[in-house]
Amino acid sequence: MANTEKTLNDLFLHTLKDIYYAEKQILKALPKMAKNAESEELKEAFETHRQETEGQIERLEQVFQILGKAARGVQCEAINGIIDEGKELMEDFAESEALDAGILASAQAVEHYEITRYGSLKTWAQELGMNDAAKLLDQNLQEEKKTDLLLTKLAEARVNTKAA
Repeated sequence: MANTEKTLNDLFLHTLKDIYYAEKQILKALPKMAKNAESEELKEAFETHRQETEGQIERLEQVFQILGKAARGVQCEAINGIIDEGKELMEDFAESEALDAGILASAQAVEHYEITRYGSLKTWAQELGMNDAAKLLDQNLQEEKKTDLLLTKLAEARVNTKAA
């Protein structure tokens, strides 16, 4: 039976908490990914994205302020699984020519998750008339899309060729 008491506002807040938790976990994982990457370009991409992630967390905190809610995350099994899979991959392919390709693919799995979350949140914020929140979420969305594109270019230009 459907829970008719839950609203789009409730879903928005839950998903906001989900991505807030996810960004905090990603912030912890990025230095490890950079440390394990062999390609200097990939290391730099992870460092740049770590700095962007700090800004994204700040923007999420601003969205919580707009809602008058404390910035708190809820455990996100999806991001935990993606990060754990990346850790396993770094162990299994350590010192392998395919290591960077694997790390990069894991990073893109994270990006794609974030893109879906920010896309939904932005759309819901617009639907709910939260234009300031929608603008902040769109900034995060655009950064995630830019990072995904950069990772694709790195993969196609160098990383995948080295792994072959």
